[in-house]
Amino acid sequence: MDRIWKWVSGFGAVLLLLSHVTSGLEVPLDLPQPPTITQQSPKDYIFDPRENIVIRCEAKGKPHPSFSWTRNGSHFDVEEDPKVLMSPGSGTLTIDISGEKAEAYEGMYQCRAQNQHGTALSNKIFIRQSRSPLWSKEVNEPIMVQTGISLVLHCRPPTGLPPPVIFWMDNNFQKLPLDRRVSQALNGDLYFSNVLPEDTRSDYICYARFPHTQTIQQKQPISVTVMNSSPEGDRRPGFMLPLGSTSTKMVLRGQTLALECIAEGLPTPSISWHKIGGELQSGRTVFYNFNKTLMISNVNEGDAGDYRCTATNKLGSVHHIIKVTVKAAPFWVSAPRNLILAPNETDSLTCRVDGDPKPNISWFVNGIPIENDPKDHSRKVEDDTVILSNVQTGTSAVYQCNASNEYGYLLANAFVSVLAQRPRVLTPPNQVYRVITNNPALLDCSSFGSPIPTITWFKDFQVSVRNADPYVIHENGSLEINMAQPLHSGNYTCIATNNLGREENHVSLEVKEPTRILKQPEYRMVQRGMSVVFECQVKHDSTLTPTMTWLKDSVELPPDERFVVSKESLIINDVIDDDKGTYTCIANTILDQDSASATLTVVEVPDPPTDLELTDQTDRSIQLTWTPGDEHNSPVQSFLIQYEDLLHQPGVWVNLTEVPGSSITAQLLLSPYVYYSFRVQARNQVGYSQPSDSSAKYLTNPAPPDENPSNVQGVGTKPDNLVITWTPLTGFQSNGPGLKYKVHWRQKDVEKDWSSVNVTNSSHFIVTGTQTYVPYEIKVQAFNDYNHGPEPEVVIGYSGEDVPLSAPDDVQVKVHNSTLAEVHWEPVPTQSVRGKLQGYKLYYRRERGLHGTEEEFDQQEQHLTFNGNRSEGMLPGLQPYSVYSLYIKVLNSKGEGPPSPILTFETPEGVPGPPSFLRVINPGLNSLTLNWGPPVNNYGRLTGYTLNFQPVNTTNELGPLRKFSFKANETTFTLSSLNSSVLYKFYLSATTVRGPGPNITEEAYTAMDIAFIQPTVETDKVPPVGPVFGTVNASAIEGGAVISWEYFGHHKNVFVEYNVENSEEDWKRELVNGTHSHTIKGLKPGTTYRVCVLARDGADQTVHKTNEVSVTVPAVPNRQIDIATQGWFIGLMCAIALLILVLLIVCFIKRNKGGKYPVKEKEDAHQDPEIQPMKEDDGTFGEYSDTEDHKPLKGSRTPSNGTVRRDESDDSLVDYGEGGDGQFNEDGSFIGQYSGKKEKDTHEGNESSEAPSPVNAMNSFV
Repeated sequence: MDRIWKWVSGFGAVLLLLSHVTSGLEVPLDLPQPPTITQQSPKDYIFDPRENIVIRCEAKGKPHPSFSWTRNGSHFDVEEDPKVLMSPGSGTLTIDISGEKAEAYEGMYQCRAQNQHGTALSNKIFIRQSRSPLWSKEVNEPIMVQTGISLVLHCRPPTGLPPPVIFWMDNNFQKLPLDRRVSQALNGDLYFSNVLPEDTRSDYICYARFPHTQTIQQKQPISVTVMNSSPEGDRRPGFMLPLGSTSTKMVLRGQTLALECIAEGLPTPSISWHKIGGELQSGRTVFYNFNKTLMISNVNEGDAGDYRCTATNKLGSVHHIIKVTVKAAPFWVSAPRNLILAPNETDSLTCRVDGDPKPNISWFVNGIPIENDPKDHSRKVEDDTVILSNVQTGTSAVYQCNASNEYGYLLANAFVSVLAQRPRVLTPPNQVYRVITNNPALLDCSSFGSPIPTITWFKDFQVSVRNADPYVIHENGSLEINMAQPLHSGNYTCIATNNLGREENHVSLEVKEPTRILKQPEYRMVQRGMSVVFECQVKHDSTLTPTMTWLKDSVELPPDERFVVSKESLIINDVIDDDKGTYTCIANTILDQDSASATLTVVEVPDPPTDLELTDQTDRSIQLTWTPGDEHNSPVQSFLIQYEDLLHQPGVWVNLTEVPGSSITAQLLLSPYVYYSFRVQARNQVGYSQPSDSSAKYLTNPAPPDENPSNVQGVGTKPDNLVITWTPLTGFQSNGPGLKYKVHWRQKDVEKDWSSVNVTNSSHFIVTGTQTYVPYEIKVQAFNDYNHGPEPEVVIGYSGEDVPLSAPDDVQVKVHNSTLAEVHWEPVPTQSVRGKLQGYKLYYRRERGLHGTEEEFDQQEQHLTFNGNRSEGMLPGLQPYSVYSLYIKVLNSKGEGPPSPILTFETPEGVPGPPSFLRVINPGLNSLTLNWGPPVNNYGRLTGYTLNFQPVNTTNELGPLRKFSFKANETTFTLSSLNSSVLYKFYLSATTVRGPGPNITEEAYTAMDIAFIQPTVETDKVPPVGPVFGTVNASAIEGGAVISWEYFGHHKNVFVEYNVENSEEDWKRELVNGTHSHTIKGLKPGTTYRVCVLARDGADQTVHKTNEVSVTVPAVPNRQIDIATQGWFIGLMCAIALLILVLLIVCFIKRNKGGKYPVKEKEDAHQDPEIQPMKEDDGTFGEYSDTEDHKPLKGSRTPSNGTVRRDESDDSLVDYGEGGDGQFNEDGSFIGQYSGKKEKDTHEGNESSEAPSPVNAMNSFV
C-alpha cells in the first residue's frame, strides 16, 4: 500500500493516504452500491427432520437487492412451492417439512442477491437430513476368557449423520469405569489390556447417542466370564490398535489430529508418545484416555511426520510408528476486497489462495463466469488477479473468486463501485477519548469519498500533526499516539480531502493518571480460627472512580459471610484451612486497572509425633526416637518429652526435657525404681501439639536414695516438746522399696550424743520432755531396703514457747504537739520472754476532752505494735486538747505478757476544724449577708473567726483580698458597698490560741437579675445548663441603636456585634460585660444594621450567640426652610421658633438647677469612688477604663447596666428625678425612674427626667 509525502500549503509535510484499498471498506447506505452478502448458512447444513429448514441469506446494497435461489445448479422457483417461504426484504428461506418427505429438500442450494449495480452469490450450501439408523439385529455369543488374556468388545454402531457419540454402560445405566487397563477406542470398541475376575458380568452394553435427534440406541448386551482355572502369566506388551509396526494417517489443515495406541500385556503397559525428528507442540497437544490418545488441535503443515507410541511394562517395551500427512482444503492468503473507484481510475482485485493440492481459481462477474461475460477492454484477468483500467461510470459490478481442490472450495464476493463522491467523515463528531498515561491512544477518523480522501490531523486547531514519533497516522485515517502523556491532552481535528471537497471532524483526548495500588496486601501467616486483614490502598485519577475486586487463587471470593470487603481492605474472620492461598486485589476503572497479590498461610499446632521407639536401655539412661507429624505450615521449633511413673504416680505426666525441632531422637536420664512410659509433644510458632501415643513401658532397677528429705524444721508446739517435720521423698525419689527416715536430735551446746529414731510413712516426729524454748540440732536421713542415702545436713530448731512473765517498766510519755506523743519504756529481761521476742504492744484510749462544753462519748481502746526489741515508739493521730491513758505488753509467738501500769497524759490545744457551714443569704444589689456555724471540733478554746473575700472577674482572675475578723460568738455578717453583678469568693476560718484552722469557701453573685450562688468548685466549673441567652430587643435612636437582652450565663465575655445589612464589611464588636443593654453610637442615619449578642468563656472557647436582629437608624429630617420661596411664612416661623426657643431655654435652666444648686458641683464635691474610672493604683482590676463615650452626661450618673445605685451620700440624681425603676422609651431614650427618691414639689414630680433641647423641640413641633 503506497504512502506518498506531499507538501500542503500552510500545513507543512503531512501524510497523504492515497490507497484505494482499505480494510473492511464500508460505503454509506445512502450511496449507490452493489450487493454485499452479510449473513448466510454454513456450507454443510444438517437439519433435524422434526423442525423446519431455515436457510439464511441476508445482503445489503443501494438500492436494496432482490433475492433468488438455485438448487443443485438449477433455478429454484420459491413461489411455486407452498412449503417454501422467503422472508420479506431478505433471501432467507423457511421450508416447512411437516407432513412431507424431508429427503425431497436435500441438495445443494445457492443464494443470489442482485440490484442494478451487480449480483452477489452466497456459498453453496449442502442441505442434508440428520439420520439415526437402528442397530442391525445380531446375537452376541457369551465370551469366556482366562484371567490375564487381552479382550476386545466390538461396538460397531450404525452410521449416522452426524456420527453418534459412543459410550458403554450396564443395565442400570451406570457408565463402566475406564482406566489404564480398560479403555474405549475412538471407534467405540472396548479394549481390555488384560482381564481380571472382577471383569465378569453379563451386561456390557454399547450405547450410541445421535446429537441432532437427541436419541440414544443400544447394542445387545455382551456377556463376559473370566475364568481363573489357568491364568495367563506376565508377558511383554503388544499393540491391539493399530496393528503392526507402522500405520498411516491423513489430516486436513486446521482440523484436529487424533492418534491412538492401545496395548495389551501383563502387567498393564503404560503408553508414551514421541515425534521423530521434532517436538510435540505443548500449546496444541493434549493426551487423553490415560495417554493412549494424542490430539493436536489446529493442525498445520509442520505437524506432518512420524509419531512413535511406545508401550512399556516391566518385561519390556514395543513401538508403533504412525506416519501423518497433512493436506489442505483451499484457504485464503489474501481475499479480494471491495473497491471504490472514481471515474478513470485504475486498480485490481487479487484472489490469493493456497491448499494441498494447489487450488484452481475461477472468476465470475455478477455470478456469470468471467469468460462468458461480454468483452470488456478495461478488464484483464491474469490468473488470481483482475486488472481494471480507466473505469467509467456505469461499470459497477460484483466479482466472485472461486478456489477449489478435492478437499473443498472458497467463494468470495468483491464489488467494484464506480462513483464520484466528496469526502464524508463517518466517525461521530465531538467524541471524547480517554486513555491512561503511557498507553496508546487511537483517535478514529473513518471517512468515505471517491476518490479516497486524504486525511490530515491538527491539534488544538492550529498545530499540524505529522506522521512522526509519537504520532502514527494509519491507513484508515486513525491517529495513534504510541505513549500518551498529559501534554497530549487537547482538541484534535481530522480533515478529509479529495478533489471534490473537504470535511472535518473534532474530537478531544483526555490523558488520565494511572490507577496504582500504593499499599499492597502483604504476606500473612495466621492461626486457624483467627482473623486476618489484607490492605489495598489505591491512588487514581481524580476524575475516575475505581471499584475494588478481590480474588482468591484467581477466582471470585466464595459466598461466605466470613469475608468482609471494605473500600481498602479484605477481612477474613474465623480463618479455616481452606482459606489458604493467594489473594489478589484488583482496582478497576473504566480505563485501566492495577492488581496486587499476597499469600495467606494458615497455620496450626503440629500433629503429634508418631512411632515412638525405646533403644539403648540402661539403669540410668535410655534413647527415645520418634517420627514428626505434619507441621501445618509452621516449622517445629522443639519437642517436649514427658514421662509417666506407672509405679508411683500413674496418670500424672511430668516434663522431662525439651530438644530442638530438628531432632527426632533424645538420650534421656532415668532414675532407679521407676516404671517409665514416655510421650512427645511438638511445638511450633502456634503452640504445642497434642501428646503422642505413649511409648513402650520400661522399669529401672532399685538403688539407695540419692537425696534426703528437704525442708527439715524443728518447732515446739508446747513448752515441753519439739516437733521435727520434713518434706518426704516422692515415690520417684525413693529409688527403691522400703523407704524410711532416720531422725537425729540433740540439745545444742549441751548434749554430745545424738538421739535417733526410725520413722516410716510419716513426715514428722515429736520429742517430749524438753525445756522451754531451747535450741536443738536436727538431721533427717532417708534409707530404703538397698541402703542409706547421703549424710544429711544439720539444722537448728527450738522447743516450744510459753507466754512472757514480765511487763515493761518505767513507761514515760513525751508530748510533742497536740496530735503526736513519744512513749519510752524499759525492755523486759530476755529470760522472761520465754520464746522468740515479737515486739511490744501499746494500748491507749482517749478518756475525755479538756473543753468543758464538749459532749463526752465512750471511747474505744486502740493499740499499736512495735516489732522487735524496741524501747520507744511514736504515738500519732491524737486529738488535741484531750486526756489519754496507755499501757504496754511484751509479745512472743505464744501471746502477750502482763500489762505495765496505766499512765495518763494530756494533749495541748490545736487549731480548730473548719466552720460547720457557710451560707450566703439575702443577696442584694450591692450587699451580701453571710451566715456560718461553729466547727464540729474546736480542738481548743475558740477565740474567733477570720473572713477573707475578693471579687472574681469574667476571665476568672481574682481581685484584691479584703479581710474581716469576728468574735467567737458572731455567726452572721452583712457586707455592703459591693459592686453589682459581680462574683465574690469568700474564705472563712475559725481560730484558737494555736491559730486559724482550715477555710471553708463559698461564692456568690451580687447581680440582681441572676442572683446566682454556687458552692466552691476550684477547677472545672460546670457551665450553666440550657440556653445562655433569652429574648433580644433592638430599638433605634438618632444616630444609633439600643440593644437589650436576657442573659443566663456566667464567667463569660459578652459582646455586641453589628454591621450594615447585606454588606461584606467585617462585623464590629463592643465589649458589654456585666450589663443587659447597650447603646451603639455613630451609626449612619437611614441605614439598616444587623445586630447580635455573643458570649465566650475564658477557659472554654465555646461561643454562645443570639439570633441576628435588624434595626433601621432613622434618617435626619431636613430642617432647612427655603426663605426665597417661602417669604410670606418667614415671619411667622421665626416668631414661633423664637418663642419656643426661649421657653425651652428657661425650662432647661430650671430643670438643671432644680431650685437648688448645680448637680455637677455637688458631684465634684462628693467624688463618689464607685463611679470614678478604675485605676491600677486603687487596687481594682486595672484591665478596663471608661472612654469618653462611656462617661455619664453632665448632671447624670448612669451605671453601665442601666440602673442607678444609691451611694453612701444621699445626694444624687435621686434627689432630682421622679423615682421608680430605670426604663427605656420605645425610641431607646432613658426615662430615668430612680429608686430611693426624696420628697419633691408637685410641679417637680411632673417634669420630664430628660433634659429638653432646642432640636428636640423643633422635631416635635414639625
